[in-house]
Amino acid sequence: MKLATIKKEGKLVLGVKIENGIINLEEALKEKPNNQIHTNIMEVISGGHEAISILEDYITHLPTHNKPNYLINEEEVQWGPCVTQPNKIICVGLNYRKHADETKSSYPKEPVLFSKFNNSLTGHKCEIAVPRVTQRLDYEVELGVVIGKEAKYVSKGNALDYVFGYCTANDLSARDLQKRSNQWLLGKTCDDFSPIGPYLVTADEVGNPDNLQLKTYVNGEMRQNSNTSDMIFNVEEIVSYISQHMTLTPGDVILTGTPEGVIIGYPLEKRVYLKPGDVVTVEVEKLGTLTNKLV
Repeated sequence: MKLATIKKEGKLVLGVKIENGIINLEEALKEKPNNQIHTNIMEVISGGHEAISILEDYITHLPTHNKPNYLINEEEVQWGPCVTQPNKIICVGLNYRKHADETKSSYPKEPVLFSKFNNSLTGHKCEIAVPRVTQRLDYEVELGVVIGKEAKYVSKGNALDYVFGYCTANDLSARDLQKRSNQWLLGKTCDDFSPIGPYLVTADEVGNPDNLQLKTYVNGEMRQNSNTSDMIFNVEEIVSYISQHMTLTPGDVILTGTPEGVIIGYPLEKRVYLKPGDVVTVEVEKLGTLTNKLV
């Protein structure tokens, strides 16, 4: 199932993608009430398999012919971040072999973790203001992992059982701010630096997360083209590792690293950083395409 967050009259409500559009659950429930249905993405994530099963059954029996008012054309949707209030946003640095190679970095022996905050979240087609304090804004396509149930001291073999779903993400990075100190936080968590979406795709629909194609385009030019199979630490290793150190809770988002092709990996004379007016599109196989314009 593909879930989305819709902006409607100042509210963020749950949407479900079907073949001919996006269903606004809040509007659908006005016409076909069901008190078991959640209209908030965080509640659905916390509800797990049971919440998804109930939602799937509801959608199956919901009339969608003759374009009811709860069915929105995708081009008309105002998107929010597909996960709206994660307790934690945990990122993994230097997690692709070829990306480490292009930045002349050694392969880490353990996952390199850093955090982002909820102020960095935004959605598909949302404009992103380039901060005044950076001259070196870079893109990073990433596979986002969304936790579905509390995870502590989880084994690698069981780690994927704790994943609710996956999303496309862009870990925007102000390289000049990132490199000011040994801590990367400042360059990673400016406002709107973590667009995620357009969909949160449930794990059953994705299958193996360690063999997905990732791509980035800037103004239509391909910049990144790789596969999650190049990750140094795969998804189950990442989830297990983090859970040894902190409790993962439903809705937590893990950004699993970016492949080669980022601007900072180019030779100095070829580095042209992002600027207002640029349109950045990132995509992950099976998860959808996420586009943002810089202003």
